[in-house]
Amino acid sequence: MADVTASEPVPGSAPALSRRLARRLGGRVHYGWVAAALAFATLLVGAGVRAAPGVLFVPLEQALGWDRATIAAAVSVNIFLYGFMGPFAAAIMQAIGVRRTILAGLSLLTVTTAASTFMTQPWQMMLSWGLLVGLGSGLTSMTLAATVVNRWFIQQRGLVMGLLTASSATGQLVFLPGMAYLATHFGWRAVGLTVAAAALVLVPLVGLLLPDSPRAVGLAPLGGTLEDEIGQSSGNPIVIAFTTLGRASKSGDFWLLFASFFVCGLSTNGLIGTHLISACFDQGIPEVAAASLLALMGLFDLVGTTGSGWLSDRVDSRKLLFWYYGLRGLSLFYLPFSGFSLYGLSLFAVFYGLDWIATVPPTVRLVTDRFGRRDAPVVFGWVGAGHQMGAALAAYGTGLIRTEWGSYFPAFQLAGLACVVTAVMVLFVNRRRGGGALSPAE
Repeated sequence: MADVTASEPVPGSAPALSRRLARRLGGRVHYGWVAAALAFATLLVGAGVRAAPGVLFVPLEQALGWDRATIAAAVSVNIFLYGFMGPFAAAIMQAIGVRRTILAGLSLLTVTTAASTFMTQPWQMMLSWGLLVGLGSGLTSMTLAATVVNRWFIQQRGLVMGLLTASSATGQLVFLPGMAYLATHFGWRAVGLTVAAAALVLVPLVGLLLPDSPRAVGLAPLGGTLEDEIGQSSGNPIVIAFTTLGRASKSGDFWLLFASFFVCGLSTNGLIGTHLISACFDQGIPEVAAASLLALMGLFDLVGTTGSGWLSDRVDSRKLLFWYYGLRGLSLFYLPFSGFSLYGLSLFAVFYGLDWIATVPPTVRLVTDRFGRRDAPVVFGWVGAGHQMGAALAAYGTGLIRTEWGSYFPAFQLAGLACVVTAVMVLFVNRRRGGGALSPAE
């Protein structure tokens, strides 16, 4: 369908600068791409903030004498809250708008990460990097991507979702090696100040350029009409979140998606994202080199996840997820036997990196097809909460395994087994709706 321009923007629902820019762009570029670019930048910075604790394990251990289980406990709280905030963030976006929600999250991240440079006790890390960073990053979580995609795009949803999802990988690519260098040469406090500055830079850009909806700048969604517009809800965000959960939880498909994403988080953010640098350090690999390995994974995931978004518009998402989880499981089985050599780790980085978070676009597609465009961001928020519960379990559990066993080997093998089981499980999602590629939900 062709784009249809509304005659009158909704008063007060978009910054004046964004309305002027939308008029200047005219029919050349749909403003949805500007909204997507701002969401990409927000998710990128959020990924950088969340990745920061991965380079802080060894510096904090050396500077303050904290063991890895103590640091991992704060990281696990961070990861859990990041996921648990997802459905509420989506509901808050429905109630007060996308722009205000993002501004609140970015402001909280700026203040908290800057203040964390003064911490001297473990409880202060739990409060800053655990509780407050978890809440702030939760307001800028992947539910932001789902909300922007469902509001601004009818066409090319999978591709845009892939690009926004890839921003998490790009965040690692941009931030991790630099943060590791800062931590090594200038101390761990330099990391907190850097991510605080990055979040602060985005505040005026989002405030001036991000509308809450296409109608706010006089447009229909890309490829749709004004009837496809998803407006804001006037209800209480907590009520919206739990009411939507009540409807979704009656479906077995919801629990299959929730369980699959639990394993996704367990095998990515919680295990590799949090502990790979310290696992490499145990094998005599410097932190900067290990962080560069994660950045290499981010580079390949940028390709893999964008391609996954493109494929999710064309291929049965269940089959995509089967291959993603199965191959991820095999790569985790392989990692301890790689010898942690340059060749072995490079092979792992390429193989694992291509599907690091390639699971997100097909999962969002399945959620949208099953629960509809209006409910999808909130439902995906609850599914995403499962992702971060798994990540939180792995972040703490892996730290505990390392402390008690002196090795990461059991954690890698358990995560690989969980991925293989999940590869089979996802084939049963939406099984009663037919075996072919699913049509987009309206």
